[in-house]
Amino acid sequence: MNSAEWHARIESAGEVAGAGFLITPRKVLTCAHVVHRAAADTLTVTFTERPGAPAVPARVVADGGWGGSATDLGDLAVLELAHEVPMAPAALAPVGDAHAHAHRSDRPRKLVVYGFPVGFDEGTLAEYRITATQLLNREWIQLEAWQPGGQPLAPGFSGAAVTLADTGEVVGMVTAAAGDRGVHNGRMMPVEVMARYWPDLAGLVPTADHRTADRARLRELVERAVREGLDGDPGAPGDPGAVGRRVRLYEAARGPLDPDAPDEGFDSLWSAALFVLCEVDGADAAATVARFTAHVESMFQAPAETAAAPDWSPILVDLQHSGAGDGHVRVEVSAYSGGRRHPVGSDTVPQAGLRAYVQDRIEAAFRYLTPGCDELIAFALPRDWIDLPVDRWASAPDDDTPLGCVYPLVVTDQARRRASVRHQLTRAWNRLDSAPGARVHRVECGGPEEPRRLRIRLRQDDACLAGFATAPGVPRTRPHFDTSLNAPAPIVVWSREGCAGGPDEPCAGGDGCAGKTFLDELDVCLSQVPPAELPRRVLALREEADAEDGHWAHDIQLLWDDPRVFTDPHDGAPAHAHSPVA
Repeated sequence: MNSAEWHARIESAGEVAGAGFLITPRKVLTCAHVVHRAAADTLTVTFTERPGAPAVPARVVADGGWGGSATDLGDLAVLELAHEVPMAPAALAPVGDAHAHAHRSDRPRKLVVYGFPVGFDEGTLAEYRITATQLLNREWIQLEAWQPGGQPLAPGFSGAAVTLADTGEVVGMVTAAAGDRGVHNGRMMPVEVMARYWPDLAGLVPTADHRTADRARLRELVERAVREGLDGDPGAPGDPGAVGRRVRLYEAARGPLDPDAPDEGFDSLWSAALFVLCEVDGADAAATVARFTAHVESMFQAPAETAAAPDWSPILVDLQHSGAGDGHVRVEVSAYSGGRRHPVGSDTVPQAGLRAYVQDRIEAAFRYLTPGCDELIAFALPRDWIDLPVDRWASAPDDDTPLGCVYPLVVTDQARRRASVRHQLTRAWNRLDSAPGARVHRVECGGPEEPRRLRIRLRQDDACLAGFATAPGVPRTRPHFDTSLNAPAPIVVWSREGCAGGPDEPCAGGDGCAGKTFLDELDVCLSQVPPAELPRRVLALREEADAEDGHWAHDIQLLWDDPRVFTDPHDGAPAHAHSPVA
């Protein structure tokens, strides 16, 4: 404590307003209520442990959104000094150290607060402790006097750093006294909560076991992601899309007993990581950290994958209503290679023999493909068959491995075969060629947006992928699905199993909803994958799901529709007239 020059006194128009502490050579933290009434150009900061040092002009550059009442959240303000000061900033304690017992005894650790109550303009000390780890309203920890008769918290202590007596490290900031005479309790905002409101603080907060490999790895990855700009636009930390992606990143990693993400989300990747490191505890905390770390690490995989986009050479399986009764299907199979379509076979077959016929014609179609090319199996389906589980069909008569686990497999919609729709889709894909990832527009099972608004959203330049929490046949979202196909959205993804709420029952889309889980996982797994790569990425997901019971992607259906892949200069071919993607 002898060298703690970073303790600060905050003044407004020459009057003591409260306390604060230096956190960087030019930034001071204090309470928002200490400075909220200060007029512009009247704030100054004095470092009283440097006798004779002049007051430094300061201004408020960030705050936690405090509403003005003692019970309002976000009582934090960041002051920027007019110039850097030549002293070491405060050191932050590892998270949880305030709760740890001194020297492994049963006594709580002594905490020291340096404030400026009336009559103590040069400062005075108060000693406190924490007897419970519970956060009040997820915001504060209660402070109790170290011994009866000690200095109570009073006006002038607000904004003061709460430090460990034995190390001088900061564990929090005083935000309020008890308010009643003779009561020596108060509240502090711990540093991990302060970091929610000022993300720049997150990188300075150690964790109690930050030396362990998993946690050190997470901190390293987050620092790299921020440095390389993978966390979004740093100029717009409150961007709803970026905030939502960070929340879904956490939700995909959290265990069943882990806390919910804050209502306000996460303003930065640092904030999300700090939440995982500081507020997730219990026996499964290590597993949550490991999952979150893996998701962050996946953010760096896209650049390597984009080096060589697939040069798809597709095999198109066109299934249509035959007109010969419900027991028959019209099938046409074609191979695309070298800019040409090669008809392989067409026939009307009974449904009982459909899979065997398709297996045989797909095998024959491979003879037309360029050796070593990127094969793609595409099924063109009527809209009322769009949910057909073709990816689960056996790949060969003597091999029951699902077709979608052997080859990249997609479905397309025959209703989009008109030339005008192909023109719109081609224009959309030309734009998507430069997209670094497949941004997911979520169509939730609970309270989805009005279909006409969804259409407008999917026709905007940054639209790419419509992700559905329910299957296409669910009445409450069927209009939204039709709107997505008609927009036309280049890519639509859903789970054939869909929301577990049932086809007609409303669902709020909360925890435990299979549709919400599907969209959360989808966003994490696909948002960094270029659109052209999605068939290959979904192949990998299907392989994982086939090997793991209960995998979220077990029934994933990918409608992926790039007209440029199905070029065919021979417009006069009879089979071509039936092909929706040629």
